[in-house]
Amino acid sequence: MTMTLTRNAAALVARASGADFAAWRRNIVRLGGCTNPIHLVGAATVYDTTTGAALLSYGSDVYGGRLLVACGNRRATVCPACSALYRADTYQLVRAGLVGGKNVTEAVSGYPRVFVTLTAPSFGLVHTRRERDGRVRACRPRRTGESCPHGRPTGCLERHSADDLRLGEPLCPRCYDYAGAVIWHAFAGRLWHRFGLELRREVARRAGLSRTEFGEGARLSYAKVAEYQRRGLVHFHGVIRLDGPDGPDSAPAGWATAPLLIGAVREVAGRVRLAAPGADVVGPRELRFGTQVDVRAVTSYGWNAGERPASAAAVAGYIAKYATKGAESAGAVDGRIHRARDMVMLPVRAHVLRMIGTCWWLGGLPEFEPLGLRRWAHMLGYGGHFSTKSRRYSTTLTALRQARADHRAEQQRASLGLVDGPTVTVGQWRYAGRGYSPPAALLAASVREGGGLHGA
Repeated sequence: MTMTLTRNAAALVARASGADFAAWRRNIVRLGGCTNPIHLVGAATVYDTTTGAALLSYGSDVYGGRLLVACGNRRATVCPACSALYRADTYQLVRAGLVGGKNVTEAVSGYPRVFVTLTAPSFGLVHTRRERDGRVRACRPRRTGESCPHGRPTGCLERHSADDLRLGEPLCPRCYDYAGAVIWHAFAGRLWHRFGLELRREVARRAGLSRTEFGEGARLSYAKVAEYQRRGLVHFHGVIRLDGPDGPDSAPAGWATAPLLIGAVREVAGRVRLAAPGADVVGPRELRFGTQVDVRAVTSYGWNAGERPASAAAVAGYIAKYATKGAESAGAVDGRIHRARDMVMLPVRAHVLRMIGTCWWLGGLPEFEPLGLRRWAHMLGYGGHFSTKSRRYSTTLTALRQARADHRAEQQRASLGLVDGPTVTVGQWRYAGRGYSPPAALLAASVREGGGLHGA
């Protein structure tokens, strides 16, 4: 390890003596420490859109032979630098829907808004860490001697530490309903969709309105993320807001209140159901959310109850931090599994391996083929998006990225001394690989450790 680092450092020093070192270094540093950049080769020309004159032409040779582009991966385990940027964009997106900004009116801060957590149901007892009044409680207190049909204890009196490897593991793997857990995961996104449809109907019912009258007075908007628990199942965390009929630019009707929305969320979360396929293979399953539903009004001064953070910034930060995580936070892997034999070498705990194996088994059966369980085995069966929003909740990630790109283009124009007028860049680029050479990887690592940002 030390010898390899020494050789890489020597190669970096040798690279520094080259005539193109400044361009080579700038090409890497501006990525902010991206771990797996994309290589492009080609050329581009900047034109004045008023006159049609070519103002500047450049090729990949300007960047030391290849133009490097950040990978843009949202997962912190894959690329910490790009995921940090994704998290920051998600934060701005969610916060804009709570207090305004980014072309969203500030009036939304006065609309009914609730923070919601919907959980997965239980598919069997698992080891857990419980706290009350700052003290760690027993995991699963039960009467001494009680056991499951397989002879395993149904209780656990241990007070687990936060890093206990048993957390999330079933007390009895044979009792745990792995088929049910995997099928629920495959339908979790559809459950959220059904929840949204039923919520609109329930809000209208509680307000004494028809669906048409509801649409004339209000509109539901939301932003949500999925978070994996230790037991390998997702929670949904989201902000739900009641707007006027035209979205955030119009105020909702007077009957639209946070208490009405809270009651409707609780009712619908406990009521929505989907029928699972494959009843002839694994038995009938009724898919629903778990009984633990947390919904609270977001106010300018705090939650109505409890001790959770309540400011718009805190709620946005809470949601954004999960946007860069995947199943690897539950102990799974971050790459797809292509062959059954690949599961033998997976560095995962027993519970996760059983879920992956169940995905592979069910995914090979005709009844479950439409669910794509083998494709999403590395996600433990969950193939939905990790962060989603309704169209009118706030700005979009695309708009935020375009604004950043426009800002960088303006900086580049200024640095090149181009005329202060409308321009357009026309280029032709092709893929030429990805990753770093050893000296480039060393430089990128130093940028990450120094907290570099894209565009530096």
